[in-house]
Amino acid sequence: MYGRDASVEDHARATEWHHELLGSVLGSKQMARDAIFYSYTKNINGFAAYLDEEVATQMARHPEVVTVMESKMLKLHTTRSWDFMDMERDGQILPDSIWKHAKFGQNIIIANLDSGVWPESNSFSDEGMDEVPRRWKGSCSDSAKYGVPCNKKLIGAKYFNRDMLLSNPAAVDGNWTRDTEGHGTHTLSTAGGCFVPRASLFGYANGTAKGGAPRARVAAYKVCWSGECATADVLAGFESAVHDGADVISVSFGQDAPLADASSFFHEPVTLGSLHATIHGASVVCSAGNSGPFEDTVVNAAPWVTTVAASTVDRDFPNQITLGNSAHMKGMSLESSDLHSDKLFPVINASSAALPNCTVNLASSCAMGCLDPGKVKGKIVVCVRGGDIPRVMKGMAVLSAGGAGMILANGEMDGNDVEADPHVLPATMITYSEAVSLYKYMASSSEPVANISPSKTELGVKNSPSMAAFSSRGPSGTLPYVLKPDIAAPGVDILAAFTEYVSPTEVAADKRRSEYAIMSGTSMACPHVSGVIGLLKAARPEWSPAAMRSAIMTTARTQDNTGAPMREQDGKEATAFAYGAGNVHPNRAVDPGLVYDVTPNDYFTFLCSLGFTTKDLSRLSAGKFACPAKPPPIEDLNYPSIVVPALRHTMTVKRRLKNVGRFGTYRASWRAPFGINMTVDPTVLVFQKTGEEKEFKVTVTSQKDKLGRGYVFGKLVWSDGVHYVRSPVVVNALD
Repeated sequence: MYGRDASVEDHARATEWHHELLGSVLGSKQMARDAIFYSYTKNINGFAAYLDEEVATQMARHPEVVTVMESKMLKLHTTRSWDFMDMERDGQILPDSIWKHAKFGQNIIIANLDSGVWPESNSFSDEGMDEVPRRWKGSCSDSAKYGVPCNKKLIGAKYFNRDMLLSNPAAVDGNWTRDTEGHGTHTLSTAGGCFVPRASLFGYANGTAKGGAPRARVAAYKVCWSGECATADVLAGFESAVHDGADVISVSFGQDAPLADASSFFHEPVTLGSLHATIHGASVVCSAGNSGPFEDTVVNAAPWVTTVAASTVDRDFPNQITLGNSAHMKGMSLESSDLHSDKLFPVINASSAALPNCTVNLASSCAMGCLDPGKVKGKIVVCVRGGDIPRVMKGMAVLSAGGAGMILANGEMDGNDVEADPHVLPATMITYSEAVSLYKYMASSSEPVANISPSKTELGVKNSPSMAAFSSRGPSGTLPYVLKPDIAAPGVDILAAFTEYVSPTEVAADKRRSEYAIMSGTSMACPHVSGVIGLLKAARPEWSPAAMRSAIMTTARTQDNTGAPMREQDGKEATAFAYGAGNVHPNRAVDPGLVYDVTPNDYFTFLCSLGFTTKDLSRLSAGKFACPAKPPPIEDLNYPSIVVPALRHTMTVKRRLKNVGRFGTYRASWRAPFGINMTVDPTVLVFQKTGEEKEFKVTVTSQKDKLGRGYVFGKLVWSDGVHYVRSPVVVNALD
């Protein structure tokens, strides 16, 4: 059933075989029919069933079974960005913009596995669009009242909830693709929303909203419910998106934590579903996770997906706190009301205003119902960030107790990571260092007072981009041989379409509604790259998914808008474990010169090197692949980055470059990681035609007097004087 369009009879035979296979363990085909709730027959050969542990164990031992995975919940990883990436300037399309090369992604199909879609959004208007491409097999299958209808822009909408109904039925809000959370609408419109002028959130970030590929067709696959995505539903979404004809599949969710090791690869639905998608020619783009800034937190680390970290843009929403001693400090907010600018208000620490029925810790976090109205009325209340209480909910607690405003103070672990929220009262968030200064002032005054100025939209912020503190970091403990994340893209304070089912704060008590919302997360970074890959697919339809990822990685930037190296939000220099190859630069990616290409068989060979058997991979490839007698080193996967996670004196890795431009001569230059001797052989590659491939080797040798520094970072650049094909080089020398 691989590599061709299966007929209805093929699907029926596959389903029947699933019944027979499970029936052979359960005792009858009827029991198997009752247990199975998904049969994957289009491009994934498998099924989802409700089984007890003993039966699942028996199935795992069956010679015809590749893997049995327990259903688990994956988490959603929760304008200006395209201007910041030089695709436009002040609303004008630049001459070398990838938008022009790709005709804005015309007729490319982007699928989004997420929480659904709000179809009434202007971002999904089909005004001026031609008929739907005939190759599209999808549909809008909702039959419920207020289900999602199709048009010539939004060409697909399907929901998958059978696993969630078994696992957590209360999470399912209906048999429909309509987005009741906002996450899916936001991510889908970021990838492929059309041009919408005068978009804003309560007046902030006002401008023209648009997706990365504004003329692309989009399809929503609702596999996530109440913020969670069940294993079997995710696999069903992948299978449907591939079968329907999606060119790009965008996935802004994943595991809470990295997999234990690579042997668990096929127990995780995004890894397995994305492999099948890649085999069938679809590009899969995933969020890296929001567990930063700690190392070894990156998820969705399979080499056949493009894994995206989150960076900032050059836009902030600052306001200012004025203290009674005339000192000023900067905060961040999207508040919808202001304090009187000519008056200073009393300031009180929330911990000093606890009601008798609440602990000091709860009160300091501004839990609802914990603040004494007699103590906070008419005052600015200082609340501590965290405590499992949504930030906007803290402001609602202050407002309900009669407070005039709120200062949300970071703790030491939060550092300089501040976020702009659409608060319901005058409010701001401040860094830990500013919070320390505030506490010192309050302790020094018997009657501390302050004022919070209105927020504004500030453009041209220096030292942008920087890496978001929440963005998950490498190295990948699951797969240390491949650098993850691959690339960084805007993921902080991103304006995009939103559901009108709930408030943009997602707090039930907040009755405000907005067609657009500002959100942050690697979830927001992922669809930026999905949109860019959609543009590359339109401009370079002959390229493989790996070639498109390579083009994005080798043309990325690692400097900010001052020319300095990209930094973490605390000011330290960022590394490839934060941003991968760098921050995406779409206009360069359309003409990279050379690419590191990878075929499905290369991925299978890589899996052989990891220890998977011919038997395993024969099933995955429909019998078309067998492991080589001696698999190559894992590090030799033809990836656009080079990682040696356990160097013992000397190692040589191989790579292969394909010419996708004019003929030319490329010369190598490099900066070796600290304490490492590095050579490249050959140092000159001559390409005489498009599609020609050349191999080279990189040898790294440790300097024994400079061991013990952990991972160190360098780079390799191939250039013909016009193109610069950059690859990060990461080495951990052990001896």
